[in-house]
Amino acid sequence: MRSLMGIKGVIFDFNGTLFWDTNIHNKAWDSFLDKKKICISDYDKNIKIHGKNNKDILNTLFPDQLSSNEIDKLSAEKEKIYQELCLETDMQLAPGAKEFLNYLIKVNIPFTIATASGLDNVDFYFKHLGLNSFFDRSKVVFNDGTIRSKPHPQIFQKAIDILGIDRLETLVFEDSISGIIAAENTGVARIIIVNSNDEDYGHWNYQKIKDFREVDTKLLNE
Repeated sequence: MRSLMGIKGVIFDFNGTLFWDTNIHNKAWDSFLDKKKICISDYDKNIKIHGKNNKDILNTLFPDQLSSNEIDKLSAEKEKIYQELCLETDMQLAPGAKEFLNYLIKVNIPFTIATASGLDNVDFYFKHLGLNSFFDRSKVVFNDGTIRSKPHPQIFQKAIDILGIDRLETLVFEDSISGIIAAENTGVARIIIVNSNDEDYGHWNYQKIKDFREVDTKLLNE
C-alpha cells in the first residue's frame, strides 16, 4: 500500500468507482441504442460514453443536432432502462467502500462525489444505496446542465471549491479514461484508479485498486 500523506480531502467519481455499474450502463446503452439502430463497441463506450454527461454523449452518437427537449427526452428514456436494470441486481457500494468512508468520517477528512450523472440518478442512488449515511447531499457535484463533461476539469474543481481544500491536497478516485484525464487536468495531488471492470490502464502509473481496503489510510490525516 502507498502513503496518502498530505491529502486533506477526497473526491469520488461514482459510476464504476463507488458503484460498480459499468456493465449495467453498457447494457442500458445497448438496449437504448438498439432501438435507435445504432451499435457501438465496448471500446467506443469507454471513449464516447463513460465519464461524460448525457448531453455530450447524445450529441456524439446522433448525427443530427438535437434540441434541448430532445436531449432531455432521450436521456430520460435511457436512464429509465438503466434504473430498471439496477433494481434487478443487488445494489451495493464497491468492496471496502463503506469501511473507507467511515474511516474518512472518523478522521474528519472531507469528501464528496463528483459525477456526470444527472439529478434523477443521484436521487436514485441516495434512495437505494443509503448514501445519506455517508454523504452530504448538498455537496455532491452532478450534471446539472452547466457542468462541462470530463475530461474538462470543471467538475473536480467545483468539488474542490465545495470542500474548501487545495487541489494539491486532493485525492481523486476514478475509473473512466475521461475522468482520469479530468483529474490530471485539475492538477490534483493524487489519483487512484478503481479497476472495477478489468480495463487496461497500462498508460497510467497510478495505484490501481479493486477494493477500497487496499488504500493505505495510516498517513491520510498527517
